[in-house]
Amino acid sequence: MGFKDLVNAFGVSGCEDEVREMIRREIEVYADKLMVDKVGNLIAIKGEGKEMMLGAHMDEVGLMVVGYEKDGKLKFQPVGGIDPRVLLAQRVVIGKERIPGVIGATPPHLTKDRDKVVKVESLSIDIGVRSKAEAENLVSLGEYVSFEPYYHENDQFIFGKAFDDRIGCQILIDLIKKSFPGRIIFLFTTQEELGLRGVRAIKERFHPDLFLAVEATGAADFPSDKEPGRPRLGDGPAITIADRSLIVPQEVVDLLVTAARSNRIPYQFKQPLIGGTDAGEVSTAQTGIKAGVVAVPVRYIHSPVGMVKKSDISNTRKLLEVTIKKFMEE
Repeated sequence: MGFKDLVNAFGVSGCEDEVREMIRREIEVYADKLMVDKVGNLIAIKGEGKEMMLGAHMDEVGLMVVGYEKDGKLKFQPVGGIDPRVLLAQRVVIGKERIPGVIGATPPHLTKDRDKVVKVESLSIDIGVRSKAEAENLVSLGEYVSFEPYYHENDQFIFGKAFDDRIGCQILIDLIKKSFPGRIIFLFTTQEELGLRGVRAIKERFHPDLFLAVEATGAADFPSDKEPGRPRLGDGPAITIADRSLIVPQEVVDLLVTAARSNRIPYQFKQPLIGGTDAGEVSTAQTGIKAGVVAVPVRYIHSPVGMVKKSDISNTRKLLEVTIKKFMEE
C-alpha cells in the first residue's frame, strides 16, 4: 500500500471501513497487539514501558444523500466542514457501488441570483438519470458521497483529496515500522470531522503519559495574499499552542520545539485558537492527559483537491521520531 492508495480510499466520516482495512493490513505484523473497537477505531500497541499515544483520524469530509428531485438529481448535505463554494461542478462517487456523479446548479447566466453566495440547498448531484424512481433504485437515502479520487505529484508537491487526515495516518504507519523505547499506542480514529466522536469512545480506556495528535492543518499562504499568514507550505510541521479544543501545556510545546531545534528540523506555529483535534478530547480523560498537536500544512484543505509539500511531511515525521526518543528517555 502506498500513500496514493490511502489518499484515494473512500472514507467519509462514519464510513471508514476501507481505510481501516488498508491500514490494518499494513501494520498488523509490526504491532504487539491490534484491535478494533465498537465505533471502528483501530488501535495498535507496540513495546513496553513509559507510554505515549499517537493519534490520527481515518475519516475525511464528504457528503450524504438526503433526498431526491423529480428529475432524479440527488439532494445532499455536507458531512464535516466544507465550504459550499468548492462544490460546484465537482465530480463525486457515491456509495458502495461508487456510482459517479457531478455536482450541479442552475448556470449563473440563467438565473437572477448570479451574485449570491452558493448555498448547499441550491446544489444537487446529477447521476445521469431522468426520474426520481431511477435515482431511488440506484442510490439509497443516507448513502455516503466522496470526492472523486485525484492524485498527482511532482518533485516537491503532492495534490489529492483527504490529506486531512490520511497524512497523519501515513506518518503513524511509517512510525510503527520503526523501533523506539517505551510503549507506543497508535490510534487511528473515526468520525473526527463530525466533532471528535470516535476518540470519545476510547479516551477513558488508556492513560498515556503523553498524547500527540498527528494532523493536517489548513495552510494560509494563498498565492494571492500579499502577506501570507501561518502556517505556510515549506516551513515545516506546525506546532499547536492553543486551538478551540485545547490549550497545550507549555512543557509539551517546549518538548516539541526543543526536539526540532536540537535536530535542525524546521518548524512553525499554527495560528492560535483555530480548529480542534482529538487531542482536545483526550486531554480531558480521567484525571487529565498531557496532549499536543503536530500538523502538516495543507493548502485548500477540506476541498476536492488539496496541496502539500513533501518536505513538510518528511520533517513532521522526523520531528515525531526525535520527540518520541527524547520523551521516552527522560
